[in-house]
Amino acid sequence: MRRVIVPAAAVFVSLVSAPPALAEPQPKVPVAEGYGGAVATVDLDASKAAIGVLKKGGNAMDAAVAAGAVLGVTEPYSSGLAGGGFMVYYDARQRKVYTIDGRETAPQAMTSTSLEGIPFEEGVTSGLSAGVPGTVANWDLALRRFGTISLKQALRPAIEVASQGFVVDQTFHDQTAANAARFKDITSTAKLYLPNGAPPPVGSTFRNPELADTYRELGERGPSWLYDGQLGKEIVATVKQPPVTPGSTRNVRPGLMELSDLRAYRALMREPTKVSYNGLDVYGMAPPSSGGSTVGEALNILEARPRVGLHEYLEASRLSFADRGKYVGDIPGVPLKELLSDGFAKERSCLIGDTAIAHPAAPGEPDGSYRGCGRPSGTATPIADEGPETTHLVVADRWGNVIAYNLTIESTGGNGIVVPGRGVLLNNELTDFTFGPAPGDPNLPAPGKRPRSSMAPTLVFDDGRPVLAAGSPGGSTIITTVLQILVNRYEFGMDLPDALAAPRATQRNTAQTQSEQAFLDRYRAELEAKGHSFALNPEIGAATALEFLGRGIIQAVAEPTRRGGGSAMVVSTSR
Repeated sequence: MRRVIVPAAAVFVSLVSAPPALAEPQPKVPVAEGYGGAVATVDLDASKAAIGVLKKGGNAMDAAVAAGAVLGVTEPYSSGLAGGGFMVYYDARQRKVYTIDGRETAPQAMTSTSLEGIPFEEGVTSGLSAGVPGTVANWDLALRRFGTISLKQALRPAIEVASQGFVVDQTFHDQTAANAARFKDITSTAKLYLPNGAPPPVGSTFRNPELADTYRELGERGPSWLYDGQLGKEIVATVKQPPVTPGSTRNVRPGLMELSDLRAYRALMREPTKVSYNGLDVYGMAPPSSGGSTVGEALNILEARPRVGLHEYLEASRLSFADRGKYVGDIPGVPLKELLSDGFAKERSCLIGDTAIAHPAAPGEPDGSYRGCGRPSGTATPIADEGPETTHLVVADRWGNVIAYNLTIESTGGNGIVVPGRGVLLNNELTDFTFGPAPGDPNLPAPGKRPRSSMAPTLVFDDGRPVLAAGSPGGSTIITTVLQILVNRYEFGMDLPDALAAPRATQRNTAQTQSEQAFLDRYRAELEAKGHSFALNPEIGAATALEFLGRGIIQAVAEPTRRGGGSAMVVSTSR
């Protein structure tokens, strides 16, 4: 199962040109195999943009930023330049994994009680939920450090798609319809996404010329236009005084963001998380993401088990989520080394018996002293509300560089507020904080703090060489989706397409395990006999992944049906 590709060496100069947004209609293909580079996203236009960059000589980072910008057009309810994200990147020349934290931050005026007592849904649709955007700083740092093209060049495909438009599919229509009630209460949002007062019909062409102009000016002026210029001023004005439709009764609270918060923002290089799992090295994103630590701890727990089945998968996830809630956040002193230690994993693993652990599982003590079966202590932290959306993409190039990239604006449609005249939705990332009161919770809001994320872009290595990249949207189900894909691939022996397509279940230290119907149909009886309890979740995650198959072959994989199916593409199907 563990095959590798030897990166090719090359010297090149790259220039990117935009592919036409509305070329001859073609279906999305969820699996592609070939040579010279590969990409998988949820969207055909984004995948085409990335492949176009690779064919012009760009590298994986160039292609990832170009695809991410296109997703801000075609997946605007899941991503955009006013959001944030995390990149896990393998630089083949340096043979090293890097991560970039482009997570949004809380304004300096936010305190631990700023969200207290506010109903979650009211918190979402408000200026108060808008975090300081990190995506543009993320793109800028990524291209300057690892790319070969400018931000202006990387934005060209997105400008083309926004100008010429894209074909509205069922997913885009349904997401618009689900948000229509709140969209109509914001003048700028209703104007853009509810033309003629209704969601754009399936099959129609949707254009966003204001976003095309925003991208164009961003390319010309650079990131400072957002972080210390006119675009930033307009974002702050929108946050502080949302353009509520006259006569609306919705309570749309003003936010706390100031231009000084934008000036202070920085995307950060961070050390990745790393665990050794069955002879493989698995790299992920460190705090403020809980993805790398929680996936890594669960893998360590599973590695300590004499056998691994679905029962063990659910229990390892339950235990690692208990520890996530207790210890992980954007705070000093997260015991990351101990959370990912073999000793702690063995202590947690021996709590897994023949029947499900009583709910809720208590957190462990990652204190460096591990003797036999550790006694859990403390109180479990409830799972906070998280948006089901976000988006994820993977790219590999002909030199062996690989990236897994999660980008988001949090809930479907972010906070529902379009910046007037700019065509971009604001994020609601600050609702990822614990609303409180919750003394000692590592995820309470604070000035400049980054809310805990579940995004889990992941790279897998065998003998120092990349073999697999994966990630998913889905709030806290991101963690279990990535974990289940890895378990399917490396424990159950599925190939990568089957590992993504297999029915999913997500146990996040909750009383019931949420599961897709196909999972319930196949496994419910045997797992209920072990004490598990289930609730239906119609769709969990929307993953993208790729694998190096050896002999220069790369397999790109996207969802066959979830979220309308994804788009996998390769540079060439022949050498």
